[in-house]
Amino acid sequence: MLSFNNTEVAFSGKTNADLNRSYWLFKMVSNSTFVNIGKSLTTFAIKTHLPIKSLIKATIFKQFCGGETIQECDQTIKELGRFKIGTILDYSVEGKETESDFDACAVETIATVNKAKNDDHIPFCVFKVTGMARFSLLEKVTARQALSDSEQTEFKRVKERVNKVCAAAHAAGMPIFIDAEETWIQQAIDDLANEMMAAYNKERPIVYNTFQLYRKDRLAYLKESFQMAQTGNYHLGAKLVRGAYMEKERERASQMGYPSPIQDTKEGTDKDYDLAVQFCVEHIDRIALCAGTHNEKSSMDLALLMQEKKIQLNNRNIYFSQLLGMSDHISYNLANSGYNVVKYVPYGPVREVLPYLIRRAQENTSVKGQTGRELSLIIKEKERRKLK
Repeated sequence: MLSFNNTEVAFSGKTNADLNRSYWLFKMVSNSTFVNIGKSLTTFAIKTHLPIKSLIKATIFKQFCGGETIQECDQTIKELGRFKIGTILDYSVEGKETESDFDACAVETIATVNKAKNDDHIPFCVFKVTGMARFSLLEKVTARQALSDSEQTEFKRVKERVNKVCAAAHAAGMPIFIDAEETWIQQAIDDLANEMMAAYNKERPIVYNTFQLYRKDRLAYLKESFQMAQTGNYHLGAKLVRGAYMEKERERASQMGYPSPIQDTKEGTDKDYDLAVQFCVEHIDRIALCAGTHNEKSSMDLALLMQEKKIQLNNRNIYFSQLLGMSDHISYNLANSGYNVVKYVPYGPVREVLPYLIRRAQENTSVKGQTGRELSLIIKEKERRKLK
């Protein structure tokens, strides 16, 4: 019987030292004042080259990242695989702006494809289009503004990078996610994702677009995307998430005087997320679904829906996904019960991955109940081990 309260299974991959580190880390990020001060101090320390890299690497980096390089992630990949949990190698370097950086990101992403091709524990790859394109260029394309000759040439190179990565994934038979980003650049990303799916998803789902259901329009867009796939005779790859840019989206909408694209309530987001999952399951022969969520109810609902529809638990068109270092009670218990589970495993140089780590800390602070739930389960497992 599937349960997310089984801490023995949930933390079977953690030593007592790992549990203690996680406990103190979640205790710290539960304090928003500490997180805000820590963000400023850490950013300052990195910029001024103070020797804190080893401290970061031994604490928050170790919790949420696999390593600084693909090779350094090997131990994490192996450990997750031991518990039948797959890895998604996520090169989490952000904020680059040069053509050489964008080319390097494409090369690195293809390296993850080649790594995955030879490792059964890596069922997916992933990339962000902003790793291969200037943010402001994507913003201009999304707004349907006229591009200068040089910008047209630049965007052609963006398409070439994205196509090169997706072609490599197709050649390797390796599914790849295109992550969703801010609404004011998302249309450019959606167009690229649809183009890649039309090219590479004819026989089976290789390219997945990501749908952020905290947006009011995404359930309708998921259904529209399915119709496009039906018309174009290709499989739709759909990674469903609630979303990652809520505060930024609402703030920009307020500043610029347009209606917020974000759902008015969490209940609205939850409803659309669950409806999106149901829609994908209803069309599972033509839609490949990755349910990316830390929400226990949504995870349990999907597990029960699969049983109700008599869908094999290891059906390759349905995966559950969580981030490394978070919601192990969901990941490990699902995997232990026979469902397909993957963890996003971010990697990259400590300095470069810092923005990602800060977001993780802020996310745990802002998501109501997330940190408290993590802490209560860790405490429960620590007590259980004491009684052994």
